[in-house]
Amino acid sequence: MNNMKKKLVLFASVTIALASCQTAPKEDYSWIKKGLDVASAQLQLSAEEVDGTGQLPRSIRTGYDMDFLCRQLERDSLTFKDSLRAQPTAEQLGKRRLCGVYDWTSGFFPGSLWYAYELTGNDTLKAEAIQYTNLLNPVRYYKGTHDLGFMINCSYGNAERLAPNDTIAAVMRETADNLCGRFNDSIGAIRSWDFGTWNFPVIIDNMMNLDLLFNVAKATGDNKYKDIAIKHAMTTMHNHFRPDYTCWHVVSYNNDGTVERKQTHQGKNDDSSWARGQAWAVYGYTACYRETNDSTFLNFAVKIADMIMDRVKTDDAIPYWDYDAPVTEETPRDASAASVTASALIELSTMVPDGKKYLDYAEKILKSLSSDAYLAKVGDNQGFILMHSVGSLPNGSEIDTPLNYADYYYLEALKRFMELKKLRVENGELRVIQ
Repeated sequence: MNNMKKKLVLFASVTIALASCQTAPKEDYSWIKKGLDVASAQLQLSAEEVDGTGQLPRSIRTGYDMDFLCRQLERDSLTFKDSLRAQPTAEQLGKRRLCGVYDWTSGFFPGSLWYAYELTGNDTLKAEAIQYTNLLNPVRYYKGTHDLGFMINCSYGNAERLAPNDTIAAVMRETADNLCGRFNDSIGAIRSWDFGTWNFPVIIDNMMNLDLLFNVAKATGDNKYKDIAIKHAMTTMHNHFRPDYTCWHVVSYNNDGTVERKQTHQGKNDDSSWARGQAWAVYGYTACYRETNDSTFLNFAVKIADMIMDRVKTDDAIPYWDYDAPVTEETPRDASAASVTASALIELSTMVPDGKKYLDYAEKILKSLSSDAYLAKVGDNQGFILMHSVGSLPNGSEIDTPLNYADYYYLEALKRFMELKKLRVENGELRVIQ
């Protein structure tokens, strides 16, 4: 056999071997393909329409009815006063709400673009991801929020994974330094808000900003970032949770580290279980176990996950905006809480012996979110992927509307699910990669 024939035989053998590694899925995952197709189209639409504004898509502006708020909060309109939010004007209603780079949600749109690019290989999405991530460069100098993890880890953090360069690493390190600057050693926590009458408020959402510190610790080899993240997580574990593993939204501390007060600022009342808060909690402690291998965090994440699966009674596993909200036909669901929960439970399923129950539950959530009940039609929904989330109902803000963080964690959950199932998009088709 001459050299040419040997090369042809070798080429044919390699081609056959490669083909055998890529097969059509045995299960029906058409819902994943549908979700990715919608996500890609909607993100591209939004990127084009918002281009040049220097801003990013956040949600769709909705108004609110005071009587509806009072019914949901089960409060008397004479005692409940809404003074935090202004009603949108008639011209704003139903229109896309944009945000500036210093908004706490600014990192989610570029992060969604990165995930969609990663899952589809669409280079147009990569170019948009780079463009919108670069908008956030000034955030590296910003010290006025604890949400720096959301803002930078979701945008630059994904850029570092998928298109690394020296600038990205510097932005993440500087941002992590600013987040560490909000840590109080006497209290053992990172300060959340700089407004309101609280002395030192810490919100459960702050668990989501720890991933930035963990990532920078690994990138730099400096454990100060990781140590602060662990201390914050432990302080939160000790003070934020009730005996049934539901959590308060806000815990404020006195300067000596004792608790000043506990509240639920965005939930039904102080003793209720605000749906997204519970999702932040299970996600945060699952991530803490991933980064520390400390079973204290794993056991805690399992307890929160079991509580969520027990408390959410809806047929489609998409929770109402608060677990204790009155259940009526007008009670809104929160797709954002569902997306965060699904992403967390997929990761949690890989960490425990009985992980299948968490993966099955997450798959149920994802199938619901990928159905026509929650997944937008291409060209509708002002370019957002999912419908039916709730921002802050008691404050009349973003009620039953799309939210950019619902989209982000939906895509992250799809990514994690696809990796577990060894699914990949190849030439526009979903394939199993052995």
